[in-house]
Amino acid sequence: MPCGLSLAVFLVWSAFHQHTAGQPCLCSGLRPAGLQVNCSSLNLADLPHLPPDTTELHVRDNRLTSVSPGLFDRLVVLKKVSLSGNPFHCDCGIQYLRNWLLKNKALVTTEPTCASPGSVARRAVADLGDGHFASCALAGCAGGTYSTVVGGMVCCLVVLLLWSLRLAKRTTFTLEIHERHSGFEADSLRSLKPRHRRRLRTEHTEVTMESAEGLEEQLVHVELLPQVLDALHKKHNIKIKAN
Repeated sequence: MPCGLSLAVFLVWSAFHQHTAGQPCLCSGLRPAGLQVNCSSLNLADLPHLPPDTTELHVRDNRLTSVSPGLFDRLVVLKKVSLSGNPFHCDCGIQYLRNWLLKNKALVTTEPTCASPGSVARRAVADLGDGHFASCALAGCAGGTYSTVVGGMVCCLVVLLLWSLRLAKRTTFTLEIHERHSGFEADSLRSLKPRHRRRLRTEHTEVTMESAEGLEEQLVHVELLPQVLDALHKKHNIKIKAN
């Protein structure tokens, strides 16, 4: 991107954010080709978007506590940086800046120092050892492990449900009918609800009672037969011989 176009874009951005930053960063062209961005002493809590052809960056004496990961990686032609005078908080969020400073010490005019926590106060950010960030690695690993375990459990549950549905579709049921039930009509087996069972028992009871009543009537007729024959003989002189 040409220097003039980068300067115009940066000035527009600075004017747009002037109400939050107080004053815009100063941008000036460098020869033979480059761009100097001066954001020092502007009470900035975050670094603004920087043109990719920035060669010098000055952000001294602001309120920066960290640097967004990847911010300096886009400035491939950067040759000079000043970050001193900012209250950097040296927790896990400062790890990107520390790693970048270790790789680009030649670009830094004055090394930035930690303002907090108290255990590393006034210590150069680049001097923080790997042990200082050990807890950050453990936290990231724990978070990744938890996500992996939860994801695996969800996948297993989905597979189990799909397998159960497939098994249910393929399962067949066999109904065995004993010989003593072979005379039943198929309609009597369509439902096993209690009301249907009660209806079958009631119908069977009615049939049994009717049969018993018929049998009693026949027995009564047989017992009265001698009396009837005797009355016919005495009153009407009729004799009936039973074979």
